[in-house]
Amino acid sequence: MFLIDWLKYGLSHDISIWIAAILTLCIYSFLYKDNPFYKFAEHLLVGVSAGYFFIIYVSNNAIPNMVLPLISGFGQLFGYGRFTLDLLPLIPAALGILIVTRFIPRIGWLSKWPIGFYIGAYSGLNLVAAMQAWVLAQIYGTFIAGNAGSPAPVFTLSGVALFFTDPSWTGFIGTFSGLLMIVGVIATLTYFFFSLEHIGFVGGVAKAGIVFLMIGFGASFGYTVMARVSLLIGRVQFLLEDWLGLIS
Repeated sequence: MFLIDWLKYGLSHDISIWIAAILTLCIYSFLYKDNPFYKFAEHLLVGVSAGYFFIIYVSNNAIPNMVLPLISGFGQLFGYGRFTLDLLPLIPAALGILIVTRFIPRIGWLSKWPIGFYIGAYSGLNLVAAMQAWVLAQIYGTFIAGNAGSPAPVFTLSGVALFFTDPSWTGFIGTFSGLLMIVGVIATLTYFFFSLEHIGFVGGVAKAGIVFLMIGFGASFGYTVMARVSLLIGRVQFLLEDWLGLIS
């Protein structure tokens, strides 16, 4: 009776859930060894992702930026008797077509032009933004805490005096964490500064930078493992709850 009730009320009857569950098991089968089921799910994922992003790029970039301006120009030509075709969209279209020439050995060298243009334009356009977001903002964030409305230094001598007036573990963390961050940033940057030989005081600071680097890498790795474990828990919960109906 339990089996009949489970098949009738517990086990999912949704075909989409069955497909998702089977593909999940196909991926997890790699834990045993490489097999055709895993390869099928892997190739399916790559193919579906490529097709999905192709449609996204065409609908969000090619159609509004190239196709629609050309159609609008021809519409004006036949509808109102004047021709105002914008030829500017043809330039990126031609560059995109030249990239495909890489598959033709005789004229494959033409693909270097759009690739070089893309890299140069992208680098120039993002240089200022990258400096502001990755360099200046990081320097500012190292020394200044709080939000834009009420910025405050991450470390002050008045905060140290206040801590010694009323010492506590919370006060210690709040007072010296900023100083520790500043020392860690300077030590880490010193490790990557190769214009001076890492001996003496500079060598000691560089070795301290290695310690901060290892702590950072360890924290990042632990965070990554936690994120992957949470994904595993989510998939197992999906299999046991949504598919098999064993838990609720």
